[in-house]
Amino acid sequence: MFRGMDEVDRASLRHAYGSAGDVPGLVQGLASADPAERLTALDGMYHALHHPDDGIRDSVLACVPLLLVLAGREEVRDRAEVVEFLVSAGDVAGARDDRAAEVRSTLRARADVFVRLAGDPDAAVRRVVPGALVRYVDQPGRVLALLRERITVERDDRVLLALAESLGVFARRHRPAEGHTAEAVRLLTDVSGPPHDPGLRLAALGQLAECAPDLLPADLVPTVVRLLRDRSARRLREARPDDGPGPDTLAVRLRRLRPSDEEGSRLLRTLHSALGSRVADRVSLLCGQLTSPDPLDRCNGVWMSAGLFREWRTGHDEPVALIGNQLGAEEGRLHDAAVTVLLELSELAAPAADHLHALVACRPELRVRYGERGAPTLGGPLKALAGTGDERATPVLAEVLAGPVVPHDLALAVPHLGRAAVPLVPALRRRLARVPLDASDTCERAVPLLSALAALGDDASLPAVLRLLRGMPDGLRRHGTVAEAAVRALGAFGGSAREAVPELRGLLESDCAVAAADALWSITGDARAVLPVLLRALTDTSTTGSGRRRRAAAVLGRLGPLARPALPGLRELADRGDARARATAACAVWRTTGEPERFLPVLRSVWREHPRTRATVAACVSALGPAGAPLHDLLRAELASPLRHRTDVGGSGIREDLALLRVCGQALAGAGQR
Repeated sequence: MFRGMDEVDRASLRHAYGSAGDVPGLVQGLASADPAERLTALDGMYHALHHPDDGIRDSVLACVPLLLVLAGREEVRDRAEVVEFLVSAGDVAGARDDRAAEVRSTLRARADVFVRLAGDPDAAVRRVVPGALVRYVDQPGRVLALLRERITVERDDRVLLALAESLGVFARRHRPAEGHTAEAVRLLTDVSGPPHDPGLRLAALGQLAECAPDLLPADLVPTVVRLLRDRSARRLREARPDDGPGPDTLAVRLRRLRPSDEEGSRLLRTLHSALGSRVADRVSLLCGQLTSPDPLDRCNGVWMSAGLFREWRTGHDEPVALIGNQLGAEEGRLHDAAVTVLLELSELAAPAADHLHALVACRPELRVRYGERGAPTLGGPLKALAGTGDERATPVLAEVLAGPVVPHDLALAVPHLGRAAVPLVPALRRRLARVPLDASDTCERAVPLLSALAALGDDASLPAVLRLLRGMPDGLRRHGTVAEAAVRALGAFGGSAREAVPELRGLLESDCAVAAADALWSITGDARAVLPVLLRALTDTSTTGSGRRRRAAAVLGRLGPLARPALPGLRELADRGDARARATAACAVWRTTGEPERFLPVLRSVWREHPRTRATVAACVSALGPAGAPLHDLLRAELASPLRHRTDVGGSGIREDLALLRVCGQALAGAGQR
């Protein structure tokens, strides 16, 4: 079986993490009778395949012929995993020297292996082979005939789903005008209706939505919801593993956060992806999922709701309310999914606030989470309730603050409540005054408290802030992080923090010089004291100074016309910095000179090409009032767009988008515009 293995020049091969001398041994391990050895070998092969920079290495390319031999031997266990690995290897993009193309070429040259495996006795093999057929067999007619034959004679439900998915891939890979494509679409249309199994019909509808949306039924959403419930009714008749709370370990929590019905999740996710901008249909579909009798369908619906919310600004109220309904479930997969998504939504979770409040009111044990390791944290339901801005979170947080265990991250929930959190200020202030100055967790304790008290403008906490600045030893872990947070708090207190001026002046030569200059300007309004520091930071062209230059430009923009001595440096940064630095510096020039003409093209360009700069530009336009009119059209277009400005940042994207919309609205309102 492994003839030729020793002819591989192991010393000359490299895999993703160094020498590939072990890769031929891994190939032999895949043929082992020991399941643990096979699993270890497969894991090692994937490590060899995937590299963040180079993609495929020589080692994988050299082993492809040997893996094809393994895939064709019935006595080899786990052949399905071998075929799946080969499909994955051919799909890797961006490999150096185009090794992925070489892998694909090798697989195409030996694709008869996949043809023979199409009718393999092992259903697991038959399930992964269709994906290889449509990718590596270069004769479309032959592929289509194989798929047509298999979908006619196949009896395994999971194989049928794979065949439907592959028909969709086939249709998308060939030109619509080709007869082969029309035949693939016809086959999908046939299996999308009765008398076929609900799961197969769902799979076919998802593929049709991607390759032939005009052929979808007019009542698509009701049809899909009905099929989903029919499918679930069959599964509910079968025994399922218990989904109770279990031990509070990271492994258990991660397992609960994954969809246990991964097949159903894939079917519906394909359909949601294909529906794309048909938000109303997607919302209706989500509502059908979230009201299913099957908790696994509802769990999948919760996760798919998150995908919709991250991309679109509309249509969230009804799904969010239904997600709130899931909080009545016992702690487990569905409960954890609902809490996780509501946490991400921030104020958009308001339709679920009643459910969140009821949960934290009647279940005090959920207010603080005690993990297996690490310090206690604020419970997800209470954190989500505070994130909505609901004032009912305040008394519950007060109870936690008065209790025997207070999570360090509690203060992070306070700014979301705005003025509703004012009753918490005395307790927060007392906690800040008791933070040890030299403990290993000083940063974790102090920074959230400083941020909360700064957000609430509690200048009465000035003595506690100064105590930190004056008393922390220089060698304290993350000393600079605490110092910057303290300095920002002093700046937020404004003129009430004049007592801190000597400490801030003393920090003008430190690593947090820009933050200290910013705070000094807020407190004293003395440009002469801060300009030299900001000019030095602005001209720091070292790698470590790139962020400092941008932060200095932002503070200089606040100085307005008083920042004229910095104009040469600001103009240079606006011309040559990265996108965020160019946006910040261009805004600073505008605020300093009142003449935006030269840099308006820069600001429009970064707004369009680098959405992460939009908050900076919008804040500048807001600060300029009516003078910001040259860019009001960008702000109006942003407010009118149904799409979020960034969909690539995971959980923080919604919060960033909501903040941008607030700034845009304030800017136009301040300029007297609608």
